[in-house]
Amino acid sequence: MSSKLPLVLSVTSGKGGVGKTNMSVNLAYSLSMAGKKVVLLDADLGLANVDVILGLTPEHNLFHLFHEDMTLDKILYDTPYGFRILPASSGISDMVSLDRGQKLDLLDAMDTLEDDVDYFIVDTGAGINDNVLYFNLAVQERLLVITPEPTSLTDAYALIKVLKLQHGVEHFRVLVNMVKDRKSAKDVYIKLLNACDHFLDGISLDLVGFIPFDPNVRNSVIAQTPFCHKFPKTPASTAVRQTAQRINAWQVTNN
Repeated sequence: MSSKLPLVLSVTSGKGGVGKTNMSVNLAYSLSMAGKKVVLLDADLGLANVDVILGLTPEHNLFHLFHEDMTLDKILYDTPYGFRILPASSGISDMVSLDRGQKLDLLDAMDTLEDDVDYFIVDTGAGINDNVLYFNLAVQERLLVITPEPTSLTDAYALIKVLKLQHGVEHFRVLVNMVKDRKSAKDVYIKLLNACDHFLDGISLDLVGFIPFDPNVRNSVIAQTPFCHKFPKTPASTAVRQTAQRINAWQVTNN
């Protein structure tokens, strides 16, 4: 990357269960395998599961940043897969909604890592709650993960609508997950695009790629290992690497 600034990217969704966290983990892995310095922030603060998917048990998490004044470098956790994570807590109600001071503290802490990071990947929660909206506003790029399920499209549209009408966000990247083939992925994307074109003015949706349905993905979740690592030649892994290559071509902008 020509700039020293990292690219800050959210991986987000309107609905849970679309594979958002799995995409975050495997994109982080693929970018790190391409020689990039990657930090993955688990921003589903009350129901964190990045560490679970990776089979890791970090001693500290973001709860300690906000409630015990711990520095971010003490919370950063080196995974065995070439990237670092900023783990969050699970089942702690105080983390469900950050106050303004906590949001500023987190941004200030992340600024201290800029010189040693190429990519910040922010795995948001699902839906349109305050934390999800906040993290999607704090990033430079938003990668919206959708599946062919009608509820996935409905909830993705709801997230786009809130970010557009309440915050003026108009540009989104789209990744279609768990589809049969490229044609199926394009059909799903077009449904979302048509809804946005019909009801929202000025929205830009860029189809970044698609991830085919692959039973090895579930097997890797059970094994608590990134599927791009455990099954590197499987179709889903190939598709994630291609998506990572496209992300690697994006330009870093000042937000």
